[in-house]
Amino acid sequence: MNPVNAPASNPEARPVPAASILTVKGLNASIAGQQVVEDVSFSVPATGITALLGRNGVGKTSTIKAIIGLIDRTGAIELDGVRIDKEPTYRIIRRGVGYVPEDREVFAKLTVAENLRLAERDASPRRQFVEDLFPDLLARSAQMAGSLSGGQQQMVSLARALLNTNKILLVDEPTKGLAPRIVAEVAETLAEAARTVPILLVEQNLQVVRQLAGGAVVLSGGRVVHTGGAQEFLDDAELTRRHLGVSTDSGSTDGGSVDGIPAGEGTAL
Repeated sequence: MNPVNAPASNPEARPVPAASILTVKGLNASIAGQQVVEDVSFSVPATGITALLGRNGVGKTSTIKAIIGLIDRTGAIELDGVRIDKEPTYRIIRRGVGYVPEDREVFAKLTVAENLRLAERDASPRRQFVEDLFPDLLARSAQMAGSLSGGQQQMVSLARALLNTNKILLVDEPTKGLAPRIVAEVAETLAEAARTVPILLVEQNLQVVRQLAGGAVVLSGGRVVHTGGAQEFLDDAELTRRHLGVSTDSGSTDGGSVDGIPAGEGTAL
């Protein structure tokens, strides 16, 4: 079944009790001296997908970057019970934090195979899993990544993160600018990936969020303004209108998109 169009009542999308794999406490972050994240605290369960939601420009990407040390930050960040907020980015990645950036950031002048090899920390026990999940990439292994479509580049970015045995994936706007058909493929891939690793997902397409996410952390003005079940949040028209700029309800067929941006907007294939 197409994951975007599947019924919202899918039990796999419901929150399930689990220990936290990632805990953020009192996170503050700044870029060029300007504070972009303020006193943010939340936790990510050790299973499933947790959505990080909010209007454009409220600090979602900055929160992701702060977690892995790409921007200046203070506060406590624990990965599987171990403090990582004093460590450099490369050590955080080695500890098992996979990162799929907003703009894919593939190496355009390298082949697909070379992009994947560069991402492997060691001889990867998950290579077969990735090859099974991305058969099209296997067929394009000798193709330059820069010649791929936007959707194919997104698959390369996801594949790189999944090659290693990570404890969590931080995935930032994976469907941004993609055509609806490719959005569905990316959503299906995320659902399959979440069977093996928890995901903190920044996503503007609420169809995708409604289908995939168990929990939701909502930001506004760089602060956490709501935490709880993703379905319950999206079913609350007042909360979604206040914090996302769009009204959704359980009977909605299109699911909406943050700030009124049409779901699946874009033409990249």
